[in-house]
Amino acid sequence: MSECTHDCSTCSEACSSRQQNPQDLHEKPHELSKIGKVIAVVSGKGGVGKSLVTALTAVSVQRSGHTVGILDADITGPSVPKMFGITGNAEGDASGIFPRKTKLGTDLMSINLLLEDPAQPVIWRGPVIAGAVKQFWTDVIWGDDEYLFVDMPPGTGDVPLTVFQSIPVDGIIIVTTPQDLVSMIVEKAVKMAEMMNIPILGLVENMSYAECPDCGKRIPIFGESHIAEVAQKHGLPVLGQIPMNPKLAAACDKGMIELFEGDWLEAAVGAVLGLGEGAAQ
Repeated sequence: MSECTHDCSTCSEACSSRQQNPQDLHEKPHELSKIGKVIAVVSGKGGVGKSLVTALTAVSVQRSGHTVGILDADITGPSVPKMFGITGNAEGDASGIFPRKTKLGTDLMSINLLLEDPAQPVIWRGPVIAGAVKQFWTDVIWGDDEYLFVDMPPGTGDVPLTVFQSIPVDGIIIVTTPQDLVSMIVEKAVKMAEMMNIPILGLVENMSYAECPDCGKRIPIFGESHIAEVAQKHGLPVLGQIPMNPKLAAACDKGMIELFEGDWLEAAVGAVLGLGEGAAQ
């Protein structure tokens, strides 16, 4: 065997001294950005309400007195601008792209803010989509955002993998629904987070129940919740259960999500703020 050069990238030998630490592929944010903690909202499948949970958590953290941004990484299904009533295009100059400000001051960047027609479908292959998401991190001037939320694309494929490799995520929130397949959804997301060595803050169950407007009884439209047993299986906390609420749906449709009323995500907000408090110590 040839003499060791300590450069494992050029060596095929499986010796005991081989360096096991993976190469850091994280991209640097724009030089004018000052981002605190990055929280990704994920799920093992689509259609469970990641964008809603992203918006509600971001608004709740902003209400607690912190500066917040939302990076909409769901390039083929961007819905965050609609929830906040943001239309028109983002602007920029020679230094970079500026995120749009919501009515109450949250920074927002989405592919819909760069298209001439927001209704035009984005028919791109995975590498192009991943490249666009990376540019939202490297080319957008986020300014001073204490917490940046990333609305992740669904699943565990090429684009989510690229996002996790490119953006230094401090923690993830996993979104589920009450159906029996919830355990499979969570397990996929948990395993991906573990493989990428990213802390999981906990689980949020969307469409958890409907509440009778007359008597207040909770009606499990999609069956009894499995969130507690799934959370226990993986050793994770339950950060909230969001009901099927007509007022909440109307707020999203009217672009008025910042005016929602509800305390369903208090635990999620606490977990997010805990990241910042840990860094300050």
